[in-house]
Amino acid sequence: MRVLVIGATGHIGSYLVPRLVQRGHTVVGVARHPRPQYADARLGWSEVEWVVADRDAEESDGTWRQRLAKINADVVMDLICFSPGQNQQMYEAFKGRTRHFIHCGTIWAYGPPETVPYEEHFARKPITQYGVDKAKIEEFLLRKCREEGFPATIIHPGHICGRQWLPIDPQGTRDGVKVYERLATGQEVCLPEMGLARLHHVHGDDVAQIFELAMTRREAALGQSFSAVAPCAMTLVGCCNCVAALFGRKPNLKFLPLDRYRQAVGEENYAVTLEHMSHSPCASIEKGRRLLGYSPRYTTEQIYRECMEYLLEQGRLAL
Repeated sequence: MRVLVIGATGHIGSYLVPRLVQRGHTVVGVARHPRPQYADARLGWSEVEWVVADRDAEESDGTWRQRLAKINADVVMDLICFSPGQNQQMYEAFKGRTRHFIHCGTIWAYGPPETVPYEEHFARKPITQYGVDKAKIEEFLLRKCREEGFPATIIHPGHICGRQWLPIDPQGTRDGVKVYERLATGQEVCLPEMGLARLHHVHGDDVAQIFELAMTRREAALGQSFSAVAPCAMTLVGCCNCVAALFGRKPNLKFLPLDRYRQAVGEENYAVTLEHMSHSPCASIEKGRRLLGYSPRYTTEQIYRECMEYLLEQGRLAL
C-alpha cells in the first residue's frame, strides 16, 4: 500500500511512519524538514520517500495543489489540516484518486460535554475557532462520504503527548517543568475550584495505532469518526496524585476559586487552564474498540511515568 502522510515528522507522524514502514507499506512523507522527532535508524526512516514542502507557504502561493496533483497514494493521512479551506484543497486534489482519506481532527471539536463519557455521535458544540473549524471539516468530509462516496475517516485525538512531548500538566497548563518539580518536591500546587476538572490525554503512539487500524479495517472505518484517547480521563487531583506518587510523595494541594486561582498562577496560565478544562470531555473509546480493535497501550499514569523518566534522564527536573 502506498501511504501519503502529511506532517510525517510531528508528534503523531514520528510514531505513525515507522509503524507503516515496518508493516511493509511504501510511505511518502511530507514535511518542512525530513527529521523525525524520534529518529531511530532501526525504525525504517531511511525507507521513507520524502517530499520537502512548507504547506502554509505553498498554499499561499498556489503551488500546494500542484504538488498534490503529482502524488499518487492509496491512502492519504492528513495530520496537519486546521481550516476548512485547507481541507477543501485536499478534497479537490484527491477526489477519485485515493482509496482512503484519513483526517486528524481533535476532541476540541466536541465542545464542553453535557453527558460523559462523550460518544462520537453526540452533537458537536465547539466553543473555540480551532474547534469550530475542525468540526466543519468533519461535517464536510462525512457529508461528502455519504453523498459522493468520498472515502473519509476522521480521528479525534485527545491531548497528545509522549516521551519527549510533555502532557498537559496536572494544573491544566503547559508551564514547562515547574508543576512537575513542585509535585516531586512536596511544594504547594494550586488547583482551580475542587480540582475535579478532567484532562483526557493520549500517547502519540496510540494515535498512530488507531490511524493504522482505520487503514487496515477500511470498510469499518469509512464514513466514521473515532476518538483517540487513553482508556480513562483523569481529574486534576488524580493527575497530581499520580505524578507525586512517582516520587514517593503525596501532593500538597491548595484549592482556590477561579478568581484567586487566576491571581496565583498568572493570566497566561489561567487562560490555558480554563481552555483545557473546557475541552476534555472524557471521551469514550468503545466505538474504536468495537469497529477497529483500538486498544491503547498507555494509560494516563503510564504517560506521566514515561515523561518523568525522560525529564530525569535529561536532567531537567530540579530535585
